[in-house]
Amino acid sequence: MTSEKSPAKKQMILSAARDLKKPVYTPAELEQIRRKLIAEWGEAGKTSTDYIADVLMEAKMRVVVSVHVDAQGQYEEEFQDLLHFATLEEAEVCLVRLDELFRKFETEGERGGEARVLEIARLGRRRAEMIARNHKVDAAKRKEKEEVARWFSVWLEQPDAFFDWLEIRKQSAEFRERFPQ
Repeated sequence: MTSEKSPAKKQMILSAARDLKKPVYTPAELEQIRRKLIAEWGEAGKTSTDYIADVLMEAKMRVVVSVHVDAQGQYEEEFQDLLHFATLEEAEVCLVRLDELFRKFETEGERGGEARVLEIARLGRRRAEMIARNHKVDAAKRKEKEEVARWFSVWLEQPDAFFDWLEIRKQSAEFRERFPQ
C-alpha cells in the first residue's frame, strides 16, 4: 500500500536502516534514519517516519512503533499479510479480521496482542491517509483510501459500534453517490 513513493526512496531507507544494523527499529531509530536521509540526499531524502516504518515492515524488519509494547515478534504470524486493502471490500475484510483478533486477545487477557492489533489498525489508517493525500494516485483510488482511513478511524474509536456504523454508512446517500456499485 505504500507504492506512492519511488522505489529509489525505499532503497535509500533500506540502505540507511541496514547501516544502523539494529535488530529492532524504535521511534528513535526511525527518526535517526529520517535525519540521515535528509543529510545525505537533501530534498530527495525527505520523508515521514511513518513511511520509513512502513518500508521497514514491508521488508520484514522488526519495527516497534510504541516503546511500551513489543508484542510484534510474539504475535507476528497472526498479523502477517493482514493490511491488504486495494478495494473497499478488502478493507472491510481486513477490519473484520482485526476485530476478530482484538476480541480474541481481549478474551484471553493478552494485552500485548490487543496493543498490537491497535498498532496495526493505526498503521492501516496511516497508509490509507498517505495514499489519499498522494496526488500522483488516481482520484477515484484516493477517494477510496480516504473512505478506508475513515473506517479505520471509526473502528479505532468505537470498535463495538463499528460494524453497525459501517452498514448504515454503506446505505447512506453520500456513500452510494461516491461509490456507485
